[in-house]
Amino acid sequence: MKERTLSIVKPDGVEKGVIGDVLARFEGAGMRVAAIKMVHLSAEQAGGFYLVHKDRPFYGELVEYMSSGPVVVVVLVGDNAISAVREVMGATDPGKAAPGTIRADLADSIERNIVHGSDSPESAAYEIPYFFREIEIQE
Repeated sequence: MKERTLSIVKPDGVEKGVIGDVLARFEGAGMRVAAIKMVHLSAEQAGGFYLVHKDRPFYGELVEYMSSGPVVVVVLVGDNAISAVREVMGATDPGKAAPGTIRADLADSIERNIVHGSDSPESAAYEIPYFFREIEIQE
């Protein structure tokens, strides 16, 4: 089933210069880039995006980190895109991520783990329009 999902190359990925590597891995897994842009989130924008985590102890640090530098937001389209992208990303903790995944190969820590991906159809439905208008998405 064709799906859309959102991925974000986080500030550490942009800083390390691995945007192309991340996108190549997604494309190599059969995903197609349908929309892409680089943005620098304000703390308010990052907080709104991660509102689902507001009551968790790491929320403040997450907002601070995600607004610390530019990020690349991408809409990916493909068969079972949500699960496929999450598989390519690997576990949130790079130490537990499977070899060959983005996080196992490129991430430094659970906090600086290179990439975000929608975790469900519901989150994708919230996250994609947070960054993109429908006219910007080219399927």
